Amino acid sequence: PLSSAVRNFTLNFTVTNLQFTADLAMPNSKKFKSTEKVMYHYVDLLLKKSSIGPAYTGCKVTAFRSGRDRDDTGVDAVCSYKNNVSLASFDREKVYNELSTMTNGVTRLGHYSLEKNSLYVNG
Repeated sequence: PLSSAVRNFTLNFTVTNLQFTADLAMPNSKKFKSTEKVMYHYVDLLLKKSSIGPAYTGCKVTAFRSGRDRDDTGVDAVCSYKNNVSLASFDREKVYNELSTMTNGVTRLGHYSLEKNSLYVNG
């Protein structure tokens, strides 16, 4: 049997109704950890429904960063999937389009609002 290697891709987006605070920049803070859980929940739901869903293994928020406006927070995550025979190849454009559709044109992520042109998927 062929072994399946784990591959990573980055996912970045900006939330417009999550005010960036200094404690969001500290990975060990309560604010970082609680916000990370919420973001993981929403992103996890979307990626499980996407074309890489069967091979998707999870995401980890690597950073929250200050957005352009005071109320904006950028989210950086590294996501993983098993690169196996059942998944032809990671198609970042396809995943981007699926996530765009599932977030109402990159405007909604659960109860969060997204900056329309902020979604970035990089394989």
